[in-house]
Amino acid sequence: MSQDTSPQSGQNGLTYADAGVDIDAGNALVKKIAPLVKATSRPGADSEIGGFGGLFDLKGAGFKDPILVAANDGVGTKLKIAIETGQHKTVGIDLVAMCVNDLIVQGAEPLFFLDYFATGALDVETAADVVAGIAEGCKQAGAALIGGETAEMPGMYAAGDYDLAGFSVGAAERGELLPRPDVTEGDVLLGLTSSGVHSNGYSMVRKIIELAGLDWPADAPFAPEKTLGEVLMEPTRIYVKPVLAALRTTSGIKALAHITGGGLPENLPRVLPKSSSARIDLSRIAVPDVFKWLAKTGGVAQSEMLRTFNCGIGMVVVAARDQAEAVAAAFAQAGETVIDLGQIEAAGDEPVLFDGKLDLGP
Repeated sequence: MSQDTSPQSGQNGLTYADAGVDIDAGNALVKKIAPLVKATSRPGADSEIGGFGGLFDLKGAGFKDPILVAANDGVGTKLKIAIETGQHKTVGIDLVAMCVNDLIVQGAEPLFFLDYFATGALDVETAADVVAGIAEGCKQAGAALIGGETAEMPGMYAAGDYDLAGFSVGAAERGELLPRPDVTEGDVLLGLTSSGVHSNGYSMVRKIIELAGLDWPADAPFAPEKTLGEVLMEPTRIYVKPVLAALRTTSGIKALAHITGGGLPENLPRVLPKSSSARIDLSRIAVPDVFKWLAKTGGVAQSEMLRTFNCGIGMVVVAARDQAEAVAAAFAQAGETVIDLGQIEAAGDEPVLFDGKLDLGP
């Protein structure tokens, strides 16, 4: 009689590992990242992991009558560059940045963050590098990493591929949310510079690299001391602490806009009243070399650059005219490079009106 090798026999039965899911690897990852998570502890959260849900104490964080604000996002096709270059240590910063920058522009202090990491077969070292970046982003934002999920889904992802999503919650005292209702003509527009491409427009970036016949290890034509992969993996700037400092030391900030996908033309109107338009002098923007190269190499028109990339401005501040200098000084004191972009006007033909041209090079 032949031996029964079906799962029902128990002796040689099918295991989860046979199906492609390694529970031991998942446990090893949790053990490896525990100190990273603990390092993000802040008032209101002790950042322990392992429970069914993360806890946060609003009273312990010092809030009296808070309004909660939530945001979630991903990193987009920038992940393809991380995977293809093996540079996994900074995409976690991008993930946090895309969520917490959306919170802070509403005047909400980011409190905690949770991540979702999905892959076909879990590589502990890669996942640990990603989570290390998430923890670093949380520290930059002053948010606690209170939980997350690692999903191993064989058949859903090609070998080596993974996806990321993040979720963050912030809070502001009632009556302190942005934008304020008094945005009006004459208010000043201040730009905070970006650290590079941030995390938007990477499908176009990858197409331009392909058309140029280049690869990630190639020297960046606009930054020869670095490779293309290194320059394009520069993480998204997290503006939380400078914005909180400016909000706490001045009273002139009326609105903030995080410049992500859609650029200035689509993100700035989100915080303006319909009775207003923003007039921006493009010639005042110090366009980083990476954008000049992308525009020239891809033959990308200015209008397309503006609606695809941040073009050097990662956040726009709407400040009361009589307090604009104090607001700009507060941001400069916090380490930001501040550019006077223009002002608010009565509503015109478009919600954002441009003067001058971007310096996209010859």
